[in-house]
Amino acid sequence: MKPKIITLTVNPAIDKSTTVRGIKPHSKLRCEVPIFEAGGGGINVSKVLQKLGQDSICMYLEGGHTGAYFKTLLNKNGISQEPISIEGVTRENLAVTDLSCHQQFRFGMPGPEVSTEECNKTLQHLDTLLTEGTFLVASGSLSPGMPLDFYARVARLAQAKKAKLILDTSGEPLFIGAQAGAFLLKPNLGELSRLCGVTEISFTDLIPLAQKFMANNPCEIMVVSLGPQGAFVITQDYQEHINAPVVYQNSTIGAGDSMVAGMVFALANHKSISDTAKFGVACGTAATMTPASQLCTIEDANKLYEYIQQHPTTKNL
Repeated sequence: MKPKIITLTVNPAIDKSTTVRGIKPHSKLRCEVPIFEAGGGGINVSKVLQKLGQDSICMYLEGGHTGAYFKTLLNKNGISQEPISIEGVTRENLAVTDLSCHQQFRFGMPGPEVSTEECNKTLQHLDTLLTEGTFLVASGSLSPGMPLDFYARVARLAQAKKAKLILDTSGEPLFIGAQAGAFLLKPNLGELSRLCGVTEISFTDLIPLAQKFMANNPCEIMVVSLGPQGAFVITQDYQEHINAPVVYQNSTIGAGDSMVAGMVFALANHKSISDTAKFGVACGTAATMTPASQLCTIEDANKLYEYIQQHPTTKNL
């Protein structure tokens, strides 16, 4: 039996996208019919897992009329849901593509205020879902009002239940959460700099700094995202640089979430650390090949994974 996968999204959003021909101030802009999608870090991870043929339980906070519509949108993906009702209203984000210059303008909203009681209710419900061996993907930003140590509390719950936490966030919530412990972290170079207490990191510094952090904090695997340069996968006794194949990019939206989904899919199917990172890079790269926020396809992901396997990079750097 495959291990259970739970994704946790505490600040989901309805992603609304449209197009217009020419953006200029003080004018009424005639947009095309908008597209509405359920979005947010863990939401996107569950959507990609579904494309890969892997079931997951999608846990998230929802409220108001937009929260009800959010559930309807997610139902279309056939994903098991565990929504936590809150008083606030689920946020909406807006992306507008200007067809005259092929540039996209993205407007992200802060999200609803979440109370202490709602935070506690979320943690209590998560505690009932977690079992030994569960992969828990905590991904995305916190909602306003949530304590900065929320993901640290999630980490302690996972440890108590012997679940495996994959943490993908940023800023102070990442710093505090990572110190509490995670099975796998996926920082980029800027986030790794913050974790290690330095202003910048070069390729030559990356591995020793990451290993020093892992020696002092409970973390088994770190996959450092490098964008078009691929990723470094690092443990205490293994290091490998995974090159990302060069592809024609349509959009980078959802690439990081697709990468996380690819890695948790590989872990749930008992792949090696190296193959886990390779499939993650394949899924992240595949997401850049699709337009707007369509995430990766299984066909592109498998083709890129095969390419990466056939063009190995240097191990144990």
